[in-house]
Amino acid sequence: MRVVVAGASGVIGTALTPVLRAAGHEVIRLVRRPAAAADERSWDPDAGVIADGALDGVDAVINLCAVDTTAERWTPSFKAALLSSRVVPTRVLADAVAAHGVPALLNSSSVAYYGDTGDRVIDESAPAGAGFLAEMDRDREEACKPASDARVVLLRTGIVLSPTGGLLGQLRPMVAWGAGGRMGTGRQYLSWISLADEVAAIRFALEQQDISGPLNLSGPQPVTNAEMVRSLGQLLRRPTPWVYPAWLLRLFAGELADAGALTGQRAVPDALMRHGFEFQHPTVAEALAAAVRGS
Repeated sequence: MRVVVAGASGVIGTALTPVLRAAGHEVIRLVRRPAAAADERSWDPDAGVIADGALDGVDAVINLCAVDTTAERWTPSFKAALLSSRVVPTRVLADAVAAHGVPALLNSSSVAYYGDTGDRVIDESAPAGAGFLAEMDRDREEACKPASDARVVLLRTGIVLSPTGGLLGQLRPMVAWGAGGRMGTGRQYLSWISLADEVAAIRFALEQQDISGPLNLSGPQPVTNAEMVRSLGQLLRRPTPWVYPAWLLRLFAGELADAGALTGQRAVPDALMRHGFEFQHPTVAEALAAAVRGS
């Protein structure tokens, strides 16, 4: 297939591109600057512009564009930037997919779409939840509607356990220095996935023509915050006795503490598993070990 990837310079995109190429796919990367390599095409999503010919003969578009929700404190201007970084590129790509008759659009979203679900197990049939993150994901998915004639896959990703950045990038130094501990009650669920399985699942969704609609990209066994921290402590051979109370998290992180650290989703990858996807790292211990090893 000839595949266009937007957001190819991020953690997931950087890992995905070589995997797709090794599988025999041609990958064209959309970049927000003048194209400097044969596999690049320039675009300006804020201006609604994609380089002429960028989507010619393309079989699928994969959109991974999004500003990291933890990059800054949640001021009104940063929340607006978070929303814009998701909705605007999605709308531009969905319009382009429709205009060029591209057969498939795989668009990133997240399990935060479901809101705070407590300890209730949820699959792709669950409705949208409440709160800023859920509403942002709902708006991002709504922006795919112009491409409704194409096969649209909504990639609702959990917490990606990557060797660099993300949740593990924050937790690992704390645990390594003996400062690891649960956040708040520690009972909030985390839907996680290893970077290798995230990439493999996106490739799987690309190649399986009968997959469309919402697709939870998360490991088969969600864990609580306390279990995640404890598993990392066991891996690094460090104790994790501390408790970080909700008030302290709110003091340092503001609104993000309630939207992220103190709430969660117990989402399971029902659609992936029904289609026969096999996880390389089915447990959080295996996913953490792979991330720490850098594999």
